[in-house]
Order: sequence, then structure tokens, then C-alpha cells
Amino acid sequence: MLKSSFKWIFLILGTVIGAGYASGRELWQFFGFESGLAILLFSIFFSISCYVVMSISYEEKSNHFFPVLERLIGRKLSYVYDVIILLYLYTTTVVMIAGGGATLQLFSIPYWGGVVLFCIPLILLFFWDVKGLFRLNNVIIPILIVGLVFILVSFQLNHPHSWNFQLDQQYKWPSAFTFTSLNILSLIAVLSAIGKEMKGKTEAKIVSITSGVILGGLSFLYNESLLQVANLLVDYEIPLFAILHDSPITMLIAVSAMLLFAIFTTAVSGVFGMATRFKGGWNLPLWMLAFLFVLLMIPFTKFGFATLVTTLYPLFALVNLYLLVAILLFPITKRYK
Repeated sequence: MLKSSFKWIFLILGTVIGAGYASGRELWQFFGFESGLAILLFSIFFSISCYVVMSISYEEKSNHFFPVLERLIGRKLSYVYDVIILLYLYTTTVVMIAGGGATLQLFSIPYWGGVVLFCIPLILLFFWDVKGLFRLNNVIIPILIVGLVFILVSFQLNHPHSWNFQLDQQYKWPSAFTFTSLNILSLIAVLSAIGKEMKGKTEAKIVSITSGVILGGLSFLYNESLLQVANLLVDYEIPLFAILHDSPITMLIAVSAMLLFAIFTTAVSGVFGMATRFKGGWNLPLWMLAFLFVLLMIPFTKFGFATLVTTLYPLFALVNLYLLVAILLFPITKRYK
């Protein structure tokens, strides 16, 4: 059970720790000052959400997200959120592909050449079906987490700072709801596809709590580091580079490579969620569906990464608040049915 638990933990973390999170832009967009309580609440809400979705997925033995949506909000609203999730996955993946092409420009590769180069492994990964996604997460996610922790801890050691948590000044606690709801769509899309492979609800509890603790701790450490360079963030599209503003060029290149991996995991999760949704109805192999979706995305890769995070992310977060409330209340409503 321990081995499979780590597999699901890396899957969850790989879904959340994408380009927006790893760059620091998501955290600064939703948290920032007076957000200690908000991050704590986010960690709790996130753990509950993971457990509820994994439990329903296990009970339904689902291989895509519609049966899970139906259990949570009923058949009629499920059709609405079906479209919303697909739109979210599509737009997110489009911008991640664009971000991959832009990042590869740092290595003197033309933009459209970078986009194609980014898409080739994105499609090839699905020749191994679901196992390809698991293998990717098992390798990349530990590197991302260790890399981020190393950067943030090094920054804290070199820039001593006292962490103050005053309960009467935690005015941003509502951000816990919007930030959790932002991540709900991709979580449902990915976790709903593993129902047949889970071993039980005990495994779901272990995975959910561990994932919530890791994300909560990392988010708090990241947010505290961003607070120390708040006056520099206006000059940086990627907040993480503000933390590294006095670092050598080799560190910046290494972090750029790390962000490219984060962009790739986000794109893979998006394609995986869409492909599994249509796999049963279209009766096509996963790699073929991935190829078709990526082909439809490439023409729209002119949108910027910052535009997605600052405009679309808050919009999706607000739309998903109803779904988040339904998830958090599900254990109670289920008991009284």
C-alpha cells in the first residue's frame, strides 16, 4: 500500500505544483500578506477534497470525471461542470504549451520550434497509457519539491526573518476557499480516472492527509519568502526569480529548467484529464486522443502565461466555489441520505 500511496501523492502534487504554483504567481495572486490562516485552511480543505473525490472514484470504479461530478452535484449540474472542466483543462494546457515554447527560447530555440519540441514528448508519454503519467510524476515531482524546498530554505537562511502569526490580523482567510476551488477542477479530472486502481479508502485517507500537509507546509514557506521580496515583485513576471535576484546565472538556468518541468507536468495532467474523459466514447487509444487534443491546442498558444494566472484563474476559482462547497459538505449530506 505504501508504494501505491506514494504514486497517488505524486499524482496529486504533480497536478497542483504546476507552472503557476512553482513560479510563485498563484500563491502571490491568492495569498500574500496576512495569509497564514488562509494557507492552514487551504491545507485542510485540500485534504478533505482529495479524500472525498478519491472515495467516490473508488466506489464508482470510475475512469473519468463525469460519474464523480454526478455523485457530487447531480446529473443536470454535472453537464454544466463537465463543460467548465474541459474548458479549464483546455485553456490551461494551451498556455502551458505556450509557456514551454517561450521557456525553450532561453536556450536559443525559435518559439514555434520550442512549441513542437515541447509537444512531442507530451504525446509520446501516452504511448504507455496511464503508467506513463505515473512514471513521469515519480521522477519529476520529487525533483520539483526538493528543488523548491532547497531554494526557499537557502533564502531563509541567508535572509533571517521572524515569522509572525497573529490571529487577529488574518484578514485573507477567504482566499483559502478560492485557492482550493481553483485546484478542484484538475484534481477531479485526474483523481476520477484512478478509481479502478485504488486499493481502498484507508489508502485515500493516507494520501489525502499527506498531500495536504506537504502542500500546506510548502505554501507557507513559499509565501513567507515572497513577503520578504514583496517590493521587488512588480519587476518580475515570475516571482520566484525575485527570490533568486542575487543568485548566480547557473542557479537561474537550473530554476528555468525546473519551471519547464513544472509546465510539462501541468500540460500532461490537462491532456490526461481530457483524454480519459473521451476515451470510452471515442474508443481510441490514449496516445491518439492526446495527439488530437494537442493538435487542436497549438494554434491557440499565442496567449501569455501571466494572462492566464491573473485573469482566468480567479474566474475559474469563483465559478468552482459551489463545487467546493458540495465536496466539503458531501460527507455530511451522504450520512443523512
